[in-house]
Amino acid sequence: MRTASWALAGGVPALAVGLVLTVFALGRHLVAVTVRGASMEPAYREGDRVLVRRGRLPAPGQVVVVTDLPDTGPTTAPVPAAAARAVPSPALLIKRVAAVPGDRVPRDRVPALAGVPERYVPPGKLVLLGDNPEASFDSRHRGYFATACVVGTVWRSLPG
Repeated sequence: MRTASWALAGGVPALAVGLVLTVFALGRHLVAVTVRGASMEPAYREGDRVLVRRGRLPAPGQVVVVTDLPDTGPTTAPVPAAAARAVPSPALLIKRVAAVPGDRVPRDRVPALAGVPERYVPPGKLVLLGDNPEASFDSRHRGYFATACVVGTVWRSLPG
């Protein structure tokens, strides 16, 4: 019995160290983000919290969180008033991926890209759209977003 208690006593610190390392590793790969604005309604609403996985490049249809940096592209179309109020700069934006490098440029859905010469989304660029166009500042106004601005892909919603 004494051997078992020593083994248990030795296992507890090892378990604690393992737990700390796991929490640290998850903290580096997962981040909680609170949704601001109405650009992704009805999928995500103001105040919703989502868990974002860092370090993965997105696929079309996935929802991503990006940093809106001044050098991601020019604003070429009028910005909806609701979007202008919701987006302080610099900010984290939550958007759905419409096209990734190598996909056809969706000129028909993205006015800011109507005049670009390339037929395919260039390397290092993404086309991002909000689910609610009337309240979204996205590629329709901005053009491409740089892949370097991607914080991560939305993994799941967090409870209230």
